[in-house]
Amino acid sequence: MARVLVACEFSGVVRDAFAARGHHAVSADLLPTERPGLHYEAPVQLLARRRWDVVIAFPPCTTLCRAGARWYSGSREQRKSLDFIRWLMDLDVPRIAIENPKGAISSHIRKPDQILQPWQFGHGETKTTCLWLKGLPPLQPTNIVAGREPRVHRAEPGPDRWKERSRTLPGIAQAMAQQWGDLLGDRRSSAAHNRRSQA
Repeated sequence: MARVLVACEFSGVVRDAFAARGHHAVSADLLPTERPGLHYEAPVQLLARRRWDVVIAFPPCTTLCRAGARWYSGSREQRKSLDFIRWLMDLDVPRIAIENPKGAISSHIRKPDQILQPWQFGHGETKTTCLWLKGLPPLQPTNIVAGREPRVHRAEPGPDRWKERSRTLPGIAQAMAQQWGDLLGDRRSSAAHNRRSQA
């Protein structure tokens, strides 16, 4: 069982995917969680002092994404967001994944290690998603499906539109939990291995 911190996640989707595979998964965000589970409604920095085997972070993209560049490029808010990204990258944790769209991280820090799309993981839509990785391999597609609809981009305007845009899709969360969970000593993988050994 690995200790997994899912940083800046209010949905609980990734946290629950790892927890379902037997890991001690905790989410942390300034917002309350949308589903029951181990969640700290607090700044991520307060939990970083603990020992984690992996940190998977979904920092807010408002000041970092290409859409926000028009308003935030070079601003104090963007510099603060980039400092937070650098802090996440420098955590004393052996495995780190940071998710964000294309934008300021690529141009001010470094290019992503992987760019993926929801349609590679069972969701027939587009949403260019970048991953910056440390000690973790790129995710392999699990279920390539038809459909290239930019559903999130075309979501109706409203006060909760940003929430809809920021939730991780279940297919991607499951791929993270399964593929990276194998590296972390996934209980399901260990049980299957034991059964094969005894056969």
